Amino acid sequence: MVVAKSWTMVRHFDGAPQPEDFLLIEKELPPLKEGEVLLESEFLSVDPYMRPYSKMKLKEGDVIMGSQVARVVESKNPAFPVGACYVAYAGWTTHFISDGTELDALPSNWPDNLPRSLALGAVGMPGLTAYFGFLKVCNPKEGDVVLVNAAAGAVGSVVGQIAKIKGCKVIGSAGSDDKVGFLKEIGFDEAFNYKTVSSLAEALKTASPEGYDCYFDNVGGKFTDTALQQMKDFGRIAVCGAISLYNDSVPSTGPYIQPYILFKQLCMEGFFDTRWQDQFPEGLKQLLQWVIEGKLKYREHVTNGFENMPAGFIGLFKGENTGKAIIKM
Repeated sequence: MVVAKSWTMVRHFDGAPQPEDFLLIEKELPPLKEGEVLLESEFLSVDPYMRPYSKMKLKEGDVIMGSQVARVVESKNPAFPVGACYVAYAGWTTHFISDGTELDALPSNWPDNLPRSLALGAVGMPGLTAYFGFLKVCNPKEGDVVLVNAAAGAVGSVVGQIAKIKGCKVIGSAGSDDKVGFLKEIGFDEAFNYKTVSSLAEALKTASPEGYDCYFDNVGGKFTDTALQQMKDFGRIAVCGAISLYNDSVPSTGPYIQPYILFKQLCMEGFFDTRWQDQFPEGLKQLLQWVIEGKLKYREHVTNGFENMPAGFIGLFKGENTGKAIIKM
């Protein structure tokens, strides 16, 4: 018998997630039935979306949602051979049984020298979020000036590099000098540490005096209040996240953005990557090709040990990660 370890939610988060909000449980898995496979997680993903989604989708005691790269260790389904690896959506767990539905194979041309954990990052959900959110919502044109916040994160770092591939000027904001250095390494034209600038408005103006055509927003809140004032007429804003607000116990109020949207005739649109799910194969193919060609660089923030998964998640909201946050079994 295989014993699966899983992290469950003790209670809904009140403010920032705390270690006592998580409980590690063990469960003995039953023998496989015909058509089933047993998988063992190799890499697991922690992402900011889990914070607001847990309130909407989970009840206390549930296994926390999330995806992993998992390897088949036993199979009674010939379509899923032992040793094959898949992206799964089984939550924070070490082992699980599947009938093969919701198991996504890695692209067939995945290079042997490329970490499979990238299927949770630049060539996975964050990469697809960046790819479709930027190209479909921002609709960039060559020469556009693009602003990305949380730019050293899993999504933002990919957005900035896609913007450069498409011939844009890219300005990124991040929360440490090391992250600013990373942004310059991967090709951002300008980057600044929003925590140390004396004025966010001045930093944005200095980076691009002429303003911004596109704004890819991962942060929301006061940053966006300031950024909207510096958009060009007919600018496009892709609202991907609002991490600055996720831990607020009391909703924030004002300033109010409608005048900027009206008088600058801005287009501001929220999105989920699943809107373009039928195009995921195309997106993954392109992202992988850019990685292979060296046009799309990546960095991973790896936390070792399943027992440290809550700490890896909590660290997201303290800005500990550069690039994709990964838990390695």
